[in-house]
Amino acid sequence: MALISGACRFNLWWVHVDWSDTSVHRVSFSKSGEEGPVPPALRAYCAGTLRETLALKSVATEDTAPYAVVYRAVCRIPYGKTATYGDIAMECNTSPRAIGMAMSRNPTPLVVPCHRVVAKNGLGGYTPDVSIKHALITMEQKD
Repeated sequence: MALISGACRFNLWWVHVDWSDTSVHRVSFSKSGEEGPVPPALRAYCAGTLRETLALKSVATEDTAPYAVVYRAVCRIPYGKTATYGDIAMECNTSPRAIGMAMSRNPTPLVVPCHRVVAKNGLGGYTPDVSIKHALITMEQKD
């Protein structure tokens, strides 16, 4: 299974994606890049034209992956909605701090929509920049 690497824009950021025919392996953000092949659903999402949860498979949700249970719970947060770190912690029988750790280590943001997990009194963090999280939530909550 050969990995395909490509990038597309989301606002001022480049979204870099490593993927195969069956799943997404890594998603990262940077200030530089150039257009390349990405899954069509991810490109449409980043352009703001796909208004639903991405139906892409992430390697992070496979049973043997660290935090897989947490990532599967996060994938159930509907498009345009958010849940708190505490909400996800209760669902996964762990602590909000453990959820925050899992979110910071998410190899496939957007596919596992960690931007939908927020603090009870604010946005919480987001790597590499919380402005991305704000822009994603704002995009999803339009309509």
